[in-house]
Amino acid sequence: MIIELLRSYRIGPFAIFDFAISYIAIYFLAPCLSKLFAKIGVRINREQWLWLTLPIALITHLIFSPNTPFTKMFFNLSGGIIPKLIIVLMLVMVYLRRDNKKT
Repeated sequence: MIIELLRSYRIGPFAIFDFAISYIAIYFLAPCLSKLFAKIGVRINREQWLWLTLPIALITHLIFSPNTPFTKMFFNLSGGIIPKLIIVLMLVMVYLRRDNKKT
C-alpha cells in the first residue's frame, strides 16, 4: 500500500510522513480551532497551534494507546530526557507567543 511506502522514510525511528501530515493538518485546521476556542475565551493563534501539535499528539496517543516511538520515549520514566525537553520547550514557546492584546 501507498501508506506503508510513505511511512517507510524515516529519521531514526520517526516516520517523516507522520510528522509532516500532523503539522499540515494543524496548519489548515488552526483558523477553525482558534474560532472554536475564542468562543470560550481562549485566544490561540496559528503559530501557537503549530507549537501545540506534538503535545496534542502525545495526549491523543495516551488516550487511544497507539505505541509510537516518540510516545514510548516520552512516557518511559527511565528513558532519555530529550523528548521531555522538546515538549517542555514547545509549551514554553506557546506561552511566549501568546497575544497580549486585550479586546
